[in-house]
Amino acid sequence: MVHGLWQLDLSQIHGEAALNFRRSALLHLADPGAVDHCFFFPWSTRSLSTRDADIMRGHSSFVFSTTLCIRVYTNGLDWQNVENSWQLAKISHKGTTASKQHMELGMFIPCTMVLLLLSYGAGGIKGGASTQDGDVNGTDLASLLDFKRAITNDPFGAMSSWNTNTHLCRWKGVTCDQRAHRVVALDLVGQTLTGQISHSLGNMSYLTSLSLPDNLLSGRVPPQLGNLRKLVFLDLSGNLLQGIIPEALINCTRLRTLDVSRNHLVGDITPNIALLPNLRNMRLHFNNLTGIIPPEIGNITSLNAVILQGNMLEGSIPEELGKLSNMSYLLLGGNRLSGRIPEVLFNLSHIQEIALPLNMLHGPLPSDLGNFIPNLQQLYLGGNMLGGHIPDSLGNATELQWLDLSYNQGFTGRIPPSLGKLRKIEKLGLDMNNLEARDSWGWEFLDALSNCTRLKMLSLHQNLLQGVLPNSVGNLSSSMDNLVLSNNMLSGLVPSSIGNLHRLTKFGLDFNSFTGPIEGWIGNMVNLQALYLDSNNFTGNIPAAIGNTSQMSELFLSNNQFHGFIPSSLGKLRQLSKLDLSYNNLEGNIPKEVFTVPTIVQCGLSHNNLQGLIPSLSSLQQLSYLDLSSNNLTGEIPPTLGTCQQLETINMGQNFLSGSIPTSLGNLSILTLFNLSHNNLTGSIPIALSKLQFLTQLDLSDNHLEGQVPTDGVFRNATAISLEGNRQLCGGVLELHMPSCPTVYKSKTGRRHFLVKVLVPTLGILCLIFLAYLAIFRKKMFRKQLPLLPSSDQFAIVSFKDLAQATENFAESNLIGRGSYGSVYKGTLTQENMVVAVKVFHLDMQGADRSFMTECKALRSIRHRNLLPVLTSCSTIDNVGNDFKALVYKFMPNGNLDTWLHPASGTNASNQLSLSQRIKIAVDIADALQYLHHDCENPIIHCDLKPSNVLLDHDMTAHLGDFGIAHFYLKSKSPAVGDSSSISSIGLKGTIGYIAPEYAGGGFLSTSGDVYSFGVVLLELLTGKRPTDPLFCNGLSIVSFVERNYPDVIDHIIDTYLRKDLKELAPAMLDEEKAAYQLLLDMLGVALSCTRQNPSERMNMREAATKLQVINISYISGM
Repeated sequence: MVHGLWQLDLSQIHGEAALNFRRSALLHLADPGAVDHCFFFPWSTRSLSTRDADIMRGHSSFVFSTTLCIRVYTNGLDWQNVENSWQLAKISHKGTTASKQHMELGMFIPCTMVLLLLSYGAGGIKGGASTQDGDVNGTDLASLLDFKRAITNDPFGAMSSWNTNTHLCRWKGVTCDQRAHRVVALDLVGQTLTGQISHSLGNMSYLTSLSLPDNLLSGRVPPQLGNLRKLVFLDLSGNLLQGIIPEALINCTRLRTLDVSRNHLVGDITPNIALLPNLRNMRLHFNNLTGIIPPEIGNITSLNAVILQGNMLEGSIPEELGKLSNMSYLLLGGNRLSGRIPEVLFNLSHIQEIALPLNMLHGPLPSDLGNFIPNLQQLYLGGNMLGGHIPDSLGNATELQWLDLSYNQGFTGRIPPSLGKLRKIEKLGLDMNNLEARDSWGWEFLDALSNCTRLKMLSLHQNLLQGVLPNSVGNLSSSMDNLVLSNNMLSGLVPSSIGNLHRLTKFGLDFNSFTGPIEGWIGNMVNLQALYLDSNNFTGNIPAAIGNTSQMSELFLSNNQFHGFIPSSLGKLRQLSKLDLSYNNLEGNIPKEVFTVPTIVQCGLSHNNLQGLIPSLSSLQQLSYLDLSSNNLTGEIPPTLGTCQQLETINMGQNFLSGSIPTSLGNLSILTLFNLSHNNLTGSIPIALSKLQFLTQLDLSDNHLEGQVPTDGVFRNATAISLEGNRQLCGGVLELHMPSCPTVYKSKTGRRHFLVKVLVPTLGILCLIFLAYLAIFRKKMFRKQLPLLPSSDQFAIVSFKDLAQATENFAESNLIGRGSYGSVYKGTLTQENMVVAVKVFHLDMQGADRSFMTECKALRSIRHRNLLPVLTSCSTIDNVGNDFKALVYKFMPNGNLDTWLHPASGTNASNQLSLSQRIKIAVDIADALQYLHHDCENPIIHCDLKPSNVLLDHDMTAHLGDFGIAHFYLKSKSPAVGDSSSISSIGLKGTIGYIAPEYAGGGFLSTSGDVYSFGVVLLELLTGKRPTDPLFCNGLSIVSFVERNYPDVIDHIIDTYLRKDLKELAPAMLDEEKAAYQLLLDMLGVALSCTRQNPSERMNMREAATKLQVINISYISGM
């Protein structure tokens, strides 16, 4: 036989046919050990998937023997496909002479090419018989069927073809090697599969690619995957996997891509990962990994991408990473890394993206930072504690497109003009630092940035920029759409050249000291969507040209010195949602055109000199906030105000309004704050106001109202209303100290009063005495009862002695929490050798005994993965003969959510819960409440949902606990939202800030009360602020705080750490910066829907849980 060296050039093959052709070749050539002579296939990998490219790069040369060549016949081949592909393939013979006896069909084809053509002509790499026959490997078949059995839900029918009537090589997602008849790839991307990954996959010894991302797979990563010695590509990202990353994976020495990102994995990254010499892509981001970044990673010289962001990694960034000369992507943001950034990282010549935000890195940046990173495109260092000067050398990193050094508060000095050499820069974020510009030398950077013709976003807010804004600001890129200079010390006139930036959509100059008029430049900015000029010293008229900004959504001009009339052209802004012109010197009437814009949600016109009548408000059906206070408005309150049923805040105080209060205001069912003080209103207080169950603050003082004060609703609480200065009012609750209303007496009426004043109180006292006696009797009876909570099969009923021994006689050192009715101790039950939490009830406190019984009743009949697991109970007497009651729970090592959100001063705790953790916790709580409300035989109202009652286990899974004041629906009740039990909320303890507003007036308990509490907890989870934060006063609550800023300026209200987290995620998630906040917007939307004042308008927990699951899946799949 003549051995020849043949070269196959497939670089000219394109399209889907080429991809199938190349994959077929790839899979046949994946085992170089089977042959003994070389054929080289130098094709480009650009058209291959990441998985195929990884497999192919793992086999740079393939060895075959031409002695095995066979004759080719046309049995079953689709020669049209073969011919089309063959015509594109160029075969050049580089060996010795070829014998004609090896030629068939007019060409000499080495056997490898024949096999490729056979498999392609037979329908690609998934050809084969229609039933399982002798060419199917039994191990592969059994393994795949085991995998299918482990899947509990396949909503899209991805595995519907997986049966013995179809050849496994034709099963969806399965790829076979035709030569060896073995499965080489399993690919089921984004099928929403639920279940676990079967360990049987570890038996598929020929598997080179396992791709199961973006499903809902749970459980652990099977260690048996370490048996897959040929595995090149492993992608399990975007699932719900837990546990550790198996050490056994280091046996997959051919592995080039390891992607287990966006799961719930825990534990350390093993240093033995360095035993994967061919690894190119290490994607472990958005898990709960702890420990340090192993320095040994620096020994994997093939690494191209190291992505570890969104974990809880600590320690410093290893210097050894500087040895990864082939690395292009280093993403370590959103961890707890400290120390300095190793300078060697900025010597990596191939690096394209360095993202280290939201850590605790400190120190200055290297002075030569930009000299040795010619390919760097994105640099994210925001949200750390970096300081010093911004290096001039950054201007030498000429490929930079995004540069973010914001939220460090440590960078000082001037902004280097060398940044003007970054001709490809698109986004430059230097917010929240101490950068200075005091004179023309300090402002040179602005002139230099005019060379950056691609610059779209420049954000410099909250620095130390001073003086007059240079005219050169108008020379910035014509592509500029986002310019923010707020919270500095700028003064003087705004340069008219700013009008050159006609593509601006967001322009912020707020909280400076600018002066002069704005009409010279505002007319050119026709694309503006958000204009923030508030808190300056602008003067002159509000120009009518502002009505030409037809896309305007937010217009903030408050706290200036504008005068003249409000232009009626504002009525042309048909997308306007927020308008604030308060605290100016505006005069004249309120243009009726303004109140015809149907999209307005917030309208502030207070503290001006406006006069005349209030126009009709019937068009403002989305209006939730209206402030017309401190003007000179006259006439009556328009009855059309009652049609604005989304109103929550109305302030019309300090005007000259007259007439009566319209009864139509009783239609404002979610009204919370209502101020009509200091007017000339007459008539009586409408009874309809007492029916507004969410009204918590009412100020009618200093008017001329008369008649009887209602005693229901908000009028029950004397501290919630103000009626001073209305001399003709009478009655009301006693705390108001109002004069009694005059009464006309008749004989029968007198007898009625005698009955009311004498007999009714007497009967009441007798009833109280009877109830007290009954309570004492019942207490004695309860002492004789056995525990209501049956013990688990694994735990016997424990004695007082057992619990005393477990907690070292309830030692103070073991005390881990106190509640309304008891104390919680950490202890160890010696018989079971288990760490537990023991809740001991303080039976001397009124209600404690009932709390124990209630909690037993609740916990004995419910089981859910997100409810605090109760192990057993104890109802006995202590060592001195007193009653003793306790519950024993599984111990939660990560404490409660409150300690994570609000760590005590002087501790090492940090409130740096990652975004993924917060989403997961929210989903866990929602699932628990959904179960209580919708899946229990008798739905349970928790009544005291708050962060301290949310416990976190070692995997940071949330468990809802403390059912001491829970209540049950009657069995006949359906758990629909708004349904109420027969129990009044009067006397309900709960926790201030989390209690639903309808409970304040003694309304009936309902599941919607829990929904409200959940909404508050969700807001606290996202803002990092308690509902009792000192910020929330004078009518401002955590709900209204968020509503005022939602959906457009949430970056001011979300938790600082979370805000930094999002600044890192923005470029990875979406092209538009503001769209990076969509995830938080969706969660805040759920929270605000849950905290509606009207219970009937709140979503129920099933809806909330579903929406949060969708958000979680979207987050997982988007990362």
